[in-house]
Order: sequence, then C-alpha cells, then structure tokens
Amino acid sequence: MPRIELATDVQAAPEAVFDACLDVDTHTDSMGNSAERAVGGVTTGRLAAGDTVTWEARHFGLPWRMTVRITDYRRPYGFTDEQVSGPFRRWRHEHTFTPNPADRAATVMRDVIDFSAPMGPLGRLVARFILRPYLRRLIARRNAYLAVALARPSTPS
Repeated sequence: MPRIELATDVQAAPEAVFDACLDVDTHTDSMGNSAERAVGGVTTGRLAAGDTVTWEARHFGLPWRMTVRITDYRRPYGFTDEQVSGPFRRWRHEHTFTPNPADRAATVMRDVIDFSAPMGPLGRLVARFILRPYLRRLIARRNAYLAVALARPSTPS
C-alpha cells in the first residue's frame, strides 16, 4: 500500500493549524487548482469528530467525488479522515500537529496518507507511479498555502 509522509513547518500555534486544517472553506481555498468543493455533509465551517464531507474536484481532467469521515479527533494534536466512498480502495489521512522544538510559536504539521487504488495489480502500478507522486504534490501545495495563510498577521477589526 502506498504511503505519503510530509512534514511542514507553520508559524502558528498547534490549535490554529488544527482548526485551519478542519475548516472546509480554508480547504476549498487551498485546493483551487483542482476546483475542489464540498457538495455533501458539512459544506462550510469546521469539521468535528464523526463529521463527513463529500468533496468534488477535477484531477487528471476527470471529475472525482470522495466522501470522508473524521474518524479520530484529538484537538489540538491531530485528527484522521478516512474515505467512506470514493475512488480509492482505501484512503486514510492522519494529520498531527506538534510544537516545533526550535520555535515554540511554530508547529510541525505532519501528514501520513495510506491509500490503495482499485483494479488489483494495475491499480497498484497506477497508485505507485502516478497517484502517489501526484497526491504528494497536491498535499505539499495545500500545506504551503496553509503555512502562508497562517503566518499572515491578522488585521484588527
């Protein structure tokens, strides 16, 4: 089963990073390249334990739809989302947030994604050589967006 592991430094407290990662609107903003949007379940605001959201997007020029459930919720340390229905045989994305030991005002955001594709041996090849690199870039781009967005100083109202 392919695995993707990423670590991203974010100049914000773990609570802020945790909340941003569960915010449907922030997720939609961060995934502009694939026109991802929430079309079912929780479609705006912040997800909580047990919530589901159905995402619709375009990847490889094709429409994709995937419903995930928040199956583990440990604010502000981490959460896990898992596919309920969608294109993968299996999808499990664990998010963890720990204070950066070198900078207590910063957070190390880690993503561990375990997934597999349908279609047996052909699916394994597609997952390894096409999906894994593509998804790694997609999540890295999302994380870069979050790091920039969370590092911006907030303006007083």
